[in-house]
Amino acid sequence: MASLPLLRLSLHPSPKTLKPPTSSLRSPPFLLPLKSTAKISPPPSRTLSSRPRPTISMSYNPTPASDRLISAASYFLPFFNGIQYGRFLFAQYPSLGLLFEPIFPLMSLYRSIPYASFVAFFALYLAVVRNPAFTRYVRFNSMQAVVLDVLLAIPLLLQRILSPSRGLGFRILMLGYNAIFIFVVACFLYSVVFCILGRTPYLPIVASAADRQL
Repeated sequence: MASLPLLRLSLHPSPKTLKPPTSSLRSPPFLLPLKSTAKISPPPSRTLSSRPRPTISMSYNPTPASDRLISAASYFLPFFNGIQYGRFLFAQYPSLGLLFEPIFPLMSLYRSIPYASFVAFFALYLAVVRNPAFTRYVRFNSMQAVVLDVLLAIPLLLQRILSPSRGLGFRILMLGYNAIFIFVVACFLYSVVFCILGRTPYLPIVASAADRQL
């Protein structure tokens, strides 16, 4: 009977005998996953914050309001002295005078002062143009107004010398006066608007002469 337990034990093999050899279940060497020692970093994410932003330098310096006001007011000197060249246009087109009617009281006050043109000329030249306390912007615009006022005196001198009263000479005088008047009004409007905006007006012929005097 002692052989019966031994027979039972022989019929039930141990778990070690049922386990297949590990060498037979291993995959071939060429199928084994390769382990790389180098670390592969993910590609950098391109976001808006990582992109370099261009630097914009704000180098714009606005012109002070006082400089704009003085520069715009300086152009009234050649305008008041050049309004007389529109006498033929005012006579030919009476409705044109309605556009200048708001400034007629100011012109009457200006002409009521004795030697107002000479006083305003030298005051603008000596007190503003030659005064280093003012900025170059103010001095340049004032100098343009002075040069333009000097140029407007040349046709009057020619008229007094030649004094055409009729014929072709008078016709040329009318055309010249009309052209000068249109030129003066255009320069005045252009300069005043640019001064109000804080920009520098450059009048033809006048700007180069004014720049050389500064």
